[in-house]
Amino acid sequence: MSQGKLLWKRAKNVIPGGNGLLSKRPERYAPDIWPVYFSKAKGIEIWDLDGNKYIDMAQMGIGAAILGYCNDIVDAKVKKAIDSGISTTLNCPEEVYLAEKLLELNPFAGGVKFARTGAEAMAIAVRIARAYSGKDQIAFSGYHGWCDWYIAANIQGENQLKDHLLPGLEPKGVPKGLAITSIPFKYNDIANLKKVIAENDIGVIVIESARYDFPTPEFLNEIAQIAISKKIVVILDEITSGWRMTDSGVYKLFKDFIPGIVVYGKAMGNGYAISAVVGKKDIIEQAQHTFISSTFWTERIGFVAALATIEFLQKNHVSAHLIEIGNIIGDGWKKLADKHGLDLSITDYKPLISFKLNYGDKNQALYTLFIQEMLKRGYLASSSIYVSYSHTVKHVEKYLLEVNVIFGMMKKAINSNTIETLLETQVRDDAFKRLN
Repeated sequence: MSQGKLLWKRAKNVIPGGNGLLSKRPERYAPDIWPVYFSKAKGIEIWDLDGNKYIDMAQMGIGAAILGYCNDIVDAKVKKAIDSGISTTLNCPEEVYLAEKLLELNPFAGGVKFARTGAEAMAIAVRIARAYSGKDQIAFSGYHGWCDWYIAANIQGENQLKDHLLPGLEPKGVPKGLAITSIPFKYNDIANLKKVIAENDIGVIVIESARYDFPTPEFLNEIAQIAISKKIVVILDEITSGWRMTDSGVYKLFKDFIPGIVVYGKAMGNGYAISAVVGKKDIIEQAQHTFISSTFWTERIGFVAALATIEFLQKNHVSAHLIEIGNIIGDGWKKLADKHGLDLSITDYKPLISFKLNYGDKNQALYTLFIQEMLKRGYLASSSIYVSYSHTVKHVEKYLLEVNVIFGMMKKAINSNTIETLLETQVRDDAFKRLN
């Protein structure tokens, strides 16, 4: 048994669920053979506890390592900051410098509040937006973290978040008084959004700017009109999408759309913890009228890392590189799928490129087979890839040579109904119940 597997067994005895992030649990990949733990990483290479090296064609730190692991420029600035002190009685000046930079990149805005994680930044944004609107009810689409305001949607039934997060999540511990305060609607579905607005007293609309697909101009235009007519605050969650399509948010692709608040996280610090709530001045000023404060939101490392990362993103046109590499991967998957007669579809959002198999209840076993066989060839792989600046065309070409072989194997297994006989691990499962 690998050292990673042994340590995971120990972890589940002392940490509920085994770790702090659902997306890094081996049950979501190939439960019995996924390496689980790393010893070091650089670029797109990761070494496990047994010294095996893998090429990361999967999650890249769940989207945090937009430049690649251990970027020399960012890390050097962070190390220098550490040597000068990171948490003192006085404030670090980089908090101001980063706020000014974010306002420069988001000219609609007039103020910034910082946090360290995406979920807490969304909680801050929602608190501020509710304070401004004076209303409790939120209409949302997409995934926005673990906090009470969001999970409260499932108080009315455990399938409310089925199409946004995971099916079957129990809202245990979330106050029942929050029932009907967060109401889901379908992404890009104008009729569904109008229905939610008509049936509730909505003060805030929350959407992801992009994840697998983009919002349609018609959808955004409808949100903008509703926001103006109903005096609703629009929050754009750019925690996943931010920095990957433009020099800040995906919303900039839609020139006429002006949000009330934009939330950034993940990639902004290239793996160092930092998130930001950027809002219109009259909205963000509500932070002065509701208590929002935490010691580690003022810690220096996140600000230094974000300033260095943003500077690198701008100088090196990183978003253009991510789009190019994502296009090459997506086109490669499609050509190989057509070659082998494999039925799959490719998502539109190239910096987080994904393929979706169309085989119903066979899908999870097929994804598991793909991950298993890519592991044998030295790749951490899944059906989605967070593209980084460290991914090159040569990396993708070598990767697609292996995908060609495995797509052929998958198709033969489908035709002969032998998928599960090829598996050397349990079938992967996204369901929360498997992780207890």
